[in-house]
Amino acid sequence: MAKMKATDADVLAFIESIESEKKRDDAYRLLSIFEEETAYPAVMWGDSIIGFGRYHYVYESGHSGDAPKAAFSPRKARHSLYLLPYDERRDDYLRRLGKVKAAVSCIYVNKLDDIDTDVLRELIRETVKRVDELYPNN
Repeated sequence: MAKMKATDADVLAFIESIESEKKRDDAYRLLSIFEEETAYPAVMWGDSIIGFGRYHYVYESGHSGDAPKAAFSPRKARHSLYLLPYDERRDDYLRRLGKVKAAVSCIYVNKLDDIDTDVLRELIRETVKRVDELYPNN
């Protein structure tokens, strides 16, 4: 995930600003799922990422920053889910999740009806657990 900062922006106002009713409805469903599974409140990160929890990372290169433990962004074309990057189990979750595309740190979903939300819930929980293992002092 690119370097970003948490903001005081209103998460619900951001979701309400989404033009597509279907995307907006999906964003509310994602908000509920992420809040339930992470037990963290939603916080805006930058202009368009809704994050849950926070951790501080420092890479071997010395690069450091803060990031949400789990996050999503209801983008115009697709939802971006920021879950379980750099984990060997990720491919298995992606196969089980449903109709998605993936990059290193993002999982792209056209609409929630395309995926198994039970697998999504499991993936969110596993992401938070993995972040807590990698960054135990947060």
